[in-house]
Amino acid sequence: MQQKFTVITSTCVPLPLENIDTDQIIPARYLKATDKAGFGDNLFRDWRYRADGTPIEDFVLNNPAYAGCFLVAGKNFGCGSSREHAAWAIAGYGFRAVISSFFADIHRNNELNNFVLPVQVSQTFLSELFACIEADPKTLVEIDLPRQTVTNRATGRSELFPINGYKKHCLVEGLDDIDFLMQSVDKIEAYERKR
Repeated sequence: MQQKFTVITSTCVPLPLENIDTDQIIPARYLKATDKAGFGDNLFRDWRYRADGTPIEDFVLNNPAYAGCFLVAGKNFGCGSSREHAAWAIAGYGFRAVISSFFADIHRNNELNNFVLPVQVSQTFLSELFACIEADPKTLVEIDLPRQTVTNRATGRSELFPINGYKKHCLVEGLDDIDFLMQSVDKIEAYERKR
């Protein structure tokens, strides 16, 4: 899951629902594990599968027309509890970015810590993107993290998106917080020797 993120172009999986909470992203009964492995299999579990485990055909993740490493979701994505497992499930499924018009703060940070880029766009851009994907599931979107732009290739329209400078550096370089600190281990040790 720890991968560099610079410029990625992909098709998208559309989920035009607002207020998707972390319990819908990964139901609470799957939170017993402390290892990230396998969480992607249960992403949106109760929307993807019936109680007997058979797929719900009309749910977007079960529709072969939609694929790609970007999830496009409605406003207020990741609200609810602060479970990091939701970000584990998104990353484990293979999504590299989630595009929405608003993210719950804790979930946004959990995504960043798990090498998933939360791309916040205007409601107008989001609505247009949903319309393009509905008209053509092969619609391409380009996310350029160094420039902090997202572009709908179907219309040519681009928007800037915000990101914390530290987290941007970590994603571009493929570093988690420990890796970042380890880059300065010589300076840290030198400082400690002086004390």
